Formats: sequence, C-alpha cells, structure tokens
Amino acid sequence: MTKADIISEISTKTGIEKVDVQETVEAFFKVIKTSMIGGENVYVRGFGSFVVKKRAQKTARNISKNTAIIIPEHFVPSFKPAKVFVDKVKSNSKKIKVEA
Repeated sequence: MTKADIISEISTKTGIEKVDVQETVEAFFKVIKTSMIGGENVYVRGFGSFVVKKRAQKTARNISKNTAIIIPEHFVPSFKPAKVFVDKVKSNSKKIKVEA
C-alpha cells in the first residue's frame, strides 16, 4: 500500500476531500521527521514508536583496498511496533495462511 492508496482510503472512509487528507498526511509525516531529526521520539499508542537509535563506533573493512575504516557513532531512525499491533498482525497471519 502506497501513501496515495492510504490517502484515497481515508478520503473514501471519512468523506473528506483527497486534497485535505493529503495535506494532513504530509503534515503528520513532517512532524514525525522534524521531531526525530531533533532527537525526539514519537509515541503513537496502539500503533508503535518512532525512535532514534544510537549506533556505536565500529571498525569496518574496505575489501577492495584491504584497509580498516572507522565508522563513527551515529543515530538512525527506527520503528518499534506496539505489542497490541504485533499481536493483531500475528493472529491475522494465521487466517492468511489458511486461505492461501
């Protein structure tokens, strides 16, 4: 499912025009991006958490030159689904397997 599909489905279910839904969805993602860039985590109850994880400094290898490279510590965005959400997906996956 793409962002366009999500916008279309929300518009159909709520009766709100697609343009307004698109602006809302874009604003939602912009707030999440801005918060995470600023180092803040975003928690959506029942869905999951958008968190910033710290990666430690490590040594890697450049295979073509056969040299060691030091990769400095850095931060990466990550998503951790809520337990309720994971449980629902797990219970639904049994139904999908039976149908297939």
